[in-house]
Amino acid sequence: MIRSLILFILFSIFLCGCSLFGSDKESRGPVSGGLTPKALYELAEAEFNSGSVEQGIEQLEVILAAYPGSKYAIQARLDIAYNLFKRKKYNRAILELNEFIERYPSIQSTPYAYYLRGVIVEEKSASILDKIITDNAQRDVQSVRDAYSYFSLLIDTFPNSKYSEEASEKLVELMNILARHEFYVALYYTSNGSHIAAINRSKYIIEHYPNSPSVADGLHLMAYNYDAIKVEKLAKDARTILYASYPNYSPNYKIDK
Repeated sequence: MIRSLILFILFSIFLCGCSLFGSDKESRGPVSGGLTPKALYELAEAEFNSGSVEQGIEQLEVILAAYPGSKYAIQARLDIAYNLFKRKKYNRAILELNEFIERYPSIQSTPYAYYLRGVIVEEKSASILDKIITDNAQRDVQSVRDAYSYFSLLIDTFPNSKYSEEASEKLVELMNILARHEFYVALYYTSNGSHIAAINRSKYIIEHYPNSPSVADGLHLMAYNYDAIKVEKLAKDARTILYASYPNYSPNYKIDK
């Protein structure tokens, strides 16, 4: 009897404790705080407008957690990627866009995701010194190649998108950087006396980037290297093509020895 009374009292205390402090679920409350996805999105916009980017991203992430199937979640994913990009958190931004493209392969916003991914990778390759003392083609250009691939994929996947038109313009600029990079490699080989390697690099420019301004320099350097290995006919042929295609050509580079 006493034992039963003790158990009853303990059980009553436990129930009172639950009613006073609430269950674990009640104490946490809903993820969204009862706000609609629209209200959460407006809060995020307010944070961004005030310069609180991290807080804005956090608000967008609440939308993803609480309303993953809403239209606001779709926009939130793009906004997160864009704001990560603006903060130069390139790798995280690219991961967000990769996930977006995988999740939404063909919705209206997907071409923009492809385009933004290319823009981010392109900027990732940039250097603050590019416009001051260096030529961006003289650095490692893997990110440039990646950006070229991303823009090309956008054009192939969504040829009629307005973003594909912008991507086509980007490809011209990136192609010229890649061609110039090949020229610098050919110039390096020339300086080292690796004339066959320099000739092959020059050929690569002509074959793969035929509309690039670097073609003229490639032909001129090719002729120089043919002269160096005493293949006079091929040197003459290269110069004939050079001045027939670029009659006013004048080299603007020098060979270090």
